[in-house]
Amino acid sequence: MTNIINGLQTAQLLKTAISNEIKSLEHHHALRPGLAIVCIGENIASKIYVRTKRIQAKEVGINVQEYYFNQSIPEADLIEHIHSLNRDPQIHGIIVQLPLPSSLNMRRVVNCIEPSKDVDGLNVLNVGRLACGEHTIVPCTPLGCLLLLRRQCSMLSGLRVLVVGRSILVGKPMAALLLQQDCTVTIAHSKTVDLPQLCQTADIIIAAIGQPLFIKKNWIKPGAIVLDVGINRLEDGRIVGDVDFKLVSEVAGAITPVPGGVGPMTVACLLLNTILVTAQQNDVPLTYLPLSPLRDAWCPS
Repeated sequence: MTNIINGLQTAQLLKTAISNEIKSLEHHHALRPGLAIVCIGENIASKIYVRTKRIQAKEVGINVQEYYFNQSIPEADLIEHIHSLNRDPQIHGIIVQLPLPSSLNMRRVVNCIEPSKDVDGLNVLNVGRLACGEHTIVPCTPLGCLLLLRRQCSMLSGLRVLVVGRSILVGKPMAALLLQQDCTVTIAHSKTVDLPQLCQTADIIIAAIGQPLFIKKNWIKPGAIVLDVGINRLEDGRIVGDVDFKLVSEVAGAITPVPGGVGPMTVACLLLNTILVTAQQNDVPLTYLPLSPLRDAWCPS
């Protein structure tokens, strides 16, 4: 019988640990994590994501500061504002909500975030450290996927993983994380030949390509674990993933639903990253969470 992976449940367990950690930091160190969210333009989806992040951050005790700018803001002005957040000792984590308007260079904007405050893990220094297997801030969605996998598999070493998608947000960092777990990793993309056959060889498939219901039942090795990162809205208004969930769940050993799978873990890992950088910047120990969720497995019961 297929196990439906409950991302909401795991995210809640993680948020409970984060909330307890923040209470401990306030009690023992008079320290409260601060998160700055920078949003540019009128993208409705971005504003919905920001609202979700704000609500959940405040629920666990993180102090959230939001900054909204018109899409016509000069890039130099935006970068100067981010530099001011870098200098603010009350702000421990900074995110710039993506996507940015076409007038702004995403790479230049993200790279001006102080690496130690880059809780999205997208600054080029953090990307490079992750690729080298060094201790660093890990992008939220790949980290959430890894924590979900750890709840399914006591041992990831040696498993064959197919990551479908090569974005800087998910595909590439996901592959780097799984290499650190001693998995045998393949990245597939729009130019990959014989993708269905490749899928059939994988013990784990992570779908992050942005194409609704793309991964089919007959592509899946029986018993494989399938994590669906995609979020797509169909013409009839339904939200679906990149995987044909109804049919694939008939052969997969475990699978994440959309919604309710990877998505909640992405937000929870943003909160996790915020408390990790707060502790690191202030050189204080953590009680309920490991300082590195990569070196020390966080697997809630």
